[in-house]
Amino acid sequence: MYKALIVFLLLLLSHFVGAQSFETSQLRNSRVSNAKVDKQWTMEQACSRYGMDYNNIVNVYIRAFKQERILELWVQGDFDSDYIKIKEYAFCEMSGYLGPKRKRGDRQIPEGFYFVNKFNPTSNYHLSLGINYPNPSDSKLSVYPNLGGDIFIHGDCITIGCIPLTDDKIKELYLICVKARNNGQSNIPVHIFPNKFDESTPKTAYNGNLNDPLLLHFWDNIQEGYYYFERHRRPPLVHINSDGTYEFF
Repeated sequence: MYKALIVFLLLLLSHFVGAQSFETSQLRNSRVSNAKVDKQWTMEQACSRYGMDYNNIVNVYIRAFKQERILELWVQGDFDSDYIKIKEYAFCEMSGYLGPKRKRGDRQIPEGFYFVNKFNPTSNYHLSLGINYPNPSDSKLSVYPNLGGDIFIHGDCITIGCIPLTDDKIKELYLICVKARNNGQSNIPVHIFPNKFDESTPKTAYNGNLNDPLLLHFWDNIQEGYYYFERHRRPPLVHINSDGTYEFF
């Protein structure tokens, strides 16, 4: 038993050191260290306003709406608390139309359930957070052999399928995602919707797609994930079925 305890403590220590090293390694880049100088106080105040300690946040959740051109930043201060929206950022630019990304070069911003899978502190667009597009749902539902990739939330103000927030605002988002990753959140969810699924959304938002049964079925499916968060104030656990549909728990 003593030997097992020693092994457990060593594993715990290695996890802690690994987590700590992520923020340290990111801060070695001048853009990230400058972002910390410029924006850490701003993010500390944003968290403090809701009784959260920025340095000890446990989870971050990103939710984006294409019609409204809004990206929301939600933060969980501890594991027993609901997520709280502390920031809202406007898309600086938009490309494509409402509907998912299904092939390379279609200029579409994806729609669906993703997570941050890349931190790029030397991006051509200042700082960028990559998402895991295409996910298995995208691959199953697309009829095209090349779905494209390299989808990011980034700085600057140009896009052919990414979400640009300007250099100033990406500093805030990037910094708090680094903090969450450093504190142990391995997957930061990024959920992208065509619009908010509520009565305030005008039907013109659908750009004539109301007669496309496959698209309407897709939107009916992903809105279940939207409503899950609205009810519980926690992102759902997302499962992708063999037919490409999502299930939420």
